[in-house]
Amino acid sequence: MLKPIKNYVLPIIVFAQFCCTSLWFAGNGVMSAITDNFNLNNYALGYLTSAVQLGFIIGTLVFALYTITDRFSPSKVFFLSAILSATFNVLIVFEFNTLSSLVLFRFFTGFFLAGIYPVGMKIAADYFKENLGKSLGFLVGALVIGTSLPHLLKSIGSLPSWRFVIYITSGLATLGGLFILSFVRNGPYRKPALKFDFTIVYKVFKQPKFRAAAFGYFGHMWELYAFWAFLPMVVNAYLLHHKLINFDSSLVSFTVIVIGAMGCILTGYLSQKYATKKLATIALAVSCACCILSPLFFILVIHQLGFVFLLVWGMAIIADSPLFSTLVAQHAEPEVKGTALTIVNSIGFAITILSIQLLNSLIAVMDIRYLFVILAIGPMLGLFGLYYPSNRP
Repeated sequence: MLKPIKNYVLPIIVFAQFCCTSLWFAGNGVMSAITDNFNLNNYALGYLTSAVQLGFIIGTLVFALYTITDRFSPSKVFFLSAILSATFNVLIVFEFNTLSSLVLFRFFTGFFLAGIYPVGMKIAADYFKENLGKSLGFLVGALVIGTSLPHLLKSIGSLPSWRFVIYITSGLATLGGLFILSFVRNGPYRKPALKFDFTIVYKVFKQPKFRAAAFGYFGHMWELYAFWAFLPMVVNAYLLHHKLINFDSSLVSFTVIVIGAMGCILTGYLSQKYATKKLATIALAVSCACCILSPLFFILVIHQLGFVFLLVWGMAIIADSPLFSTLVAQHAEPEVKGTALTIVNSIGFAITILSIQLLNSLIAVMDIRYLFVILAIGPMLGLFGLYYPSNRP
């Protein structure tokens, strides 16, 4: 392992996180091509998206219960997870696939993403005790850019096939894993756990401040991935409603998702000056308001205002994520910090399954203009959890 210059550790982690998390929505970015190629029905979007989420949930649960991130070198865990996730991602390009095999491969892609996203945050927390909010802001920003990348690749008309999106994202993930293995050692603030403890999940939630941060994060997660998953469909409906045939829905979706990186970085910097919990509250409240006001998006005849609304939402919906992760890391014991981050991720992503499947069911029976109003439930409960009396020390 090569020795990195400390000032470059964060950029390396951020770059690797970007490369590897491009796998997350690789299927969604080319969903229409996949459904056409394999003759899938309209429910494939929900199934394939949920498969990744479910894989991530099971993966994070396994990683947390066996305290893998705290007992073994995070860099090696990251590398192996990146290679395996990239491998399962690329398997979806073969013609023998059916919906069942595609769901299975996306499941295992998500499973090994559990060794990438929370582990990347664990590595950052091991290196940056001070200004952790800013560091995680960059890290979650990298997740956002990686997540949005497939939409950008799809909007590039010169690619020979949808399969190239899959090849590119798998190649990037492999590169990201190699960068972490080669240049990032165990951080100076790492305190390895000596054994696994199945009761750790219960123990971390006994701390009121940890519990409040976790509940806020859970409310945020109800909204986030369902919004990202169904955004292209809603944008398409808007463009058809207003007969805007000159707009590329993939490019619009990419822009709305990727601007969230700016929100993460901005709140990361602001957390150095203002209370982290207060900033998270503001972002969650703004996102909640966008859910409630979302039907107005369709009736806006000034299309620029409609896109500005989506951009504001795209920033607010993810801006609180690094803040909640910072609060979780700060209120967990050092020797189980990685496990605490992982189990909170696991529960949060389990919640995304519920919201995605709910929207997947409702899309067939309700007007798409009102679809995103349902997502307001999450931020409302998250705000309540943040300030519920029993979550105060």
